[in-house]
Amino acid sequence: MSTFPNLRDMNNKYKKPHEAFTVSHLASREDPFKQFEAWFDQAKATKEIAEPRAFCLATTDKNGTPSARIVIMKEYSPEGLQFFTHYSSRKGKDLEENSKAAVLFYWEVLRRQIRIEGTVHKLPLEEAEQYFKSRPLSIQIGTAASDQSTIVPDRDCIIEKAKQLENKYEEVGTIERPPLWGGYLFVPNMFEFWQGQSDRVHDRICFKRNENGWQCFRLAP
Repeated sequence: MSTFPNLRDMNNKYKKPHEAFTVSHLASREDPFKQFEAWFDQAKATKEIAEPRAFCLATTDKNGTPSARIVIMKEYSPEGLQFFTHYSSRKGKDLEENSKAAVLFYWEVLRRQIRIEGTVHKLPLEEAEQYFKSRPLSIQIGTAASDQSTIVPDRDCIIEKAKQLENKYEEVGTIERPPLWGGYLFVPNMFEFWQGQSDRVHDRICFKRNENGWQCFRLAP
């Protein structure tokens, strides 16, 4: 009978105590996007974080079956967060059936995570077209060569399709955007800013959107 390692004793302690994160430390008590920007800028400036834009996107289909994956944030503003993908992918199909989603940024070296809930809407095709054309040709080809989330016999068939596209469009320098590839805008209605603490009394400060703007409050760890 196989045995599994005991993970309960893997209690990794933080190297040093972290300053408590309180409401007084917020960049704004009325606008969570300002606090998001403050933490994101710190993550960008931290050399140990290879890809600060990466976040986990959780979706569900019409039956409530969950699915999660890492995607890359391409832009953010007071309107929301942008990302791009195939409409025919698992996440694209989920969002077609249920526009509600959740996002999680986790920066371990900073002991921080930002959890966000909201709804997702397709970006105008003109924005998707503009962004697709701005990408390097090799990435355009990789995108066009893949019918994301479909079953394929092997890796070689995708590589072969990519080579065919490369031979066809190399002189042109750009290819047509696949019709089922585009952008999404994730519109938040809740933010939770989490700061890890050595004593496990973690700091959690939340913002929730209401008819008057944003309500700010603290949660027990």
